[in-house]
Amino acid sequence: MASGFFALLDDISALVKVSAASLDDVPAQVAKTTGKVSGIVIDDTAVTPKYVVGLDPSRELSIIYRIAKKSLINKLLILSPAALVLGYFAPWAITPILMLGGAYLCFEGYEKVHSMFSKHHEVNVESEQVKTITPEELEQERVAGAVRTDIILSAEIMAIAYSQVTDQTVVNQIAVMAAVAVFITIAVYGFVGLIVKADDFGVHLAQDKYHPATQKLGRGIVKFMPHFLSILSYVGTAAMLWVGAEIIAHGIPFTAHLLHELEVALADVPALAWLAKALSCAIGGLLIGFVVEKLVLLVKKLLGKDKKEQAA
Repeated sequence: MASGFFALLDDISALVKVSAASLDDVPAQVAKTTGKVSGIVIDDTAVTPKYVVGLDPSRELSIIYRIAKKSLINKLLILSPAALVLGYFAPWAITPILMLGGAYLCFEGYEKVHSMFSKHHEVNVESEQVKTITPEELEQERVAGAVRTDIILSAEIMAIAYSQVTDQTVVNQIAVMAAVAVFITIAVYGFVGLIVKADDFGVHLAQDKYHPATQKLGRGIVKFMPHFLSILSYVGTAAMLWVGAEIIAHGIPFTAHLLHELEVALADVPALAWLAKALSCAIGGLLIGFVVEKLVLLVKKLLGKDKKEQAA
C-alpha cells in the first residue's frame, strides 16, 4: 500500500516537472505570437483614440480603462475559450472564421478610404433632425462602439494566438493565450492612454513656471498631437486593409504561395520585402473591401424589398 502511494507521488512529481519544462516555452511562444499579430495591434492602437476625442479630458483615462477592461474580459473569458473549444472540436472552422474577420477588416478599411474621397457623406443639417444626448450617453455610445470594434480585432488576435500553439499541450495553450491577452491589452491601451494625454502633458510643460526651452517643447507637443492623431488614423486604416487581406491570403493556398514567393524573391532586402507584401495586401484589401461593400448593399436592398412586400 505504501509503495503504491509513493509510486503515485513519483508519477505526480514527474508530471509537474514535465509541465514546468513545458511552461518554460511560454515566453518564447508569447513573443512569437505577438510578432504575428503586430499588424492588428497597430490597427487597434490607431483606431481607439478616436473614441475619446471630443469628450471631457478628465474622463479620458477612465473611458480608456473601461474599454481596456472589457477588452481583457472578452479575450480571457469569451474569445480564448471559444478558440480552444473550436480548436478541439472543429479545427477546420478556425481558418474560415479568421477569413471572415479579415473580410470585415477590409470592409471597414475600404469604408474609411471611401469616406476620405467621397462627397456623399455631407450632412444636410436642415433636413435631418439632430439627436440631442447627454455627455454620459455620448460616453456610453463611445465605449460601446470601441468595444464592438475591439472584439473583432481581439478575436483575430486570439485566433492567431491559438494557431501558433496548436502543437502544444493544453496547459501551454491556455498559458500562452492568457499571457498574450494580458500583454497586448496592457500594451495597446497603455499606449493609447499616453497618446490621448500627451496634449495635456504639453500644456503642463508650457506653463510659465518652467524654463523657456521646456515651454517651447510643451507648445510643440500641443501643436503636433492633432497631426499625429491624423497620421495615426491613416496608419490604422492602412493596417486594417493590410492585416485583413493578409489573413484572407493565408487562408487560400494559391495566394499564400504568391505571398511566400514575393518574400523569397526580395529576401535579400528585408525592408523592401516587407513593404512589397504590405502594399500588395493593402491594395488587395481595398479590392476585397469594395466587393464586400457591394454585397452588403445588395443584401440590404433585397431585405428592403422583402420588408416592403410583407408590408404590402
